[in-house]
Amino acid sequence: MDSSRANDITHSAGELVGQAQAKKDDFMNQCQEGRDQSTHDSSYTAQASTFLHQVKNMAQGAAEAVKNTLGMNTENTPTENTSSLNRPINPSNPSNPSTRI
Repeated sequence: MDSSRANDITHSAGELVGQAQAKKDDFMNQCQEGRDQSTHDSSYTAQASTFLHQVKNMAQGAAEAVKNTLGMNTENTPTENTSSLNRPINPSNPSNPSTRI
């Protein structure tokens, strides 16, 4: 085998190794990008889930407040009413409270 033929084979082998390395690097970059995107997507999903949970809790709290205001909340009725707003000033006539303190 002459030296030019051996050099051609070595050169071709080097090109093939370089191309294989380039394809491997491209593939690894695509995998990394996919992993990064997946991480971002799961982060957004977690943030959205947390936000929706907070909105749900606020809505439930608002519904409970409306029920309490309207006197419709039988589940969370306290056993002792400590609010001065709910006590009539004149207990003998609750619909006509006294204006004197």
